[in-house]
Amino acid sequence: MPQSNDDRLVDLAARLEHEDPRFVRSLSAGQPARPREYRRTGAWWALVIGVTMLIAGVIVPDGLLIAAGLVLSGIAVQLLDPDRRRTGARPSYRH
Repeated sequence: MPQSNDDRLVDLAARLEHEDPRFVRSLSAGQPARPREYRRTGAWWALVIGVTMLIAGVIVPDGLLIAAGLVLSGIAVQLLDPDRRRTGARPSYRH
């Protein structure tokens, strides 16, 4: 039996409330906030810290600091990718 449009909307609203309650509260208050997938403050901080670690590792010749800076910068760049949700979670490398 097909679901009515009202039931679908209620289901969609419930899922959105579960996934991003801050966004739903801001919409009901009349002052919308960015949805979770567009909030990237933490990724920018990780990038700044990673690049700082990388530069510090180059200035003070420390391979571990350089490696940690590269890894953290790589993670941050991956988090800043705007198309990461559309392209899929993980690419398949099987042949």
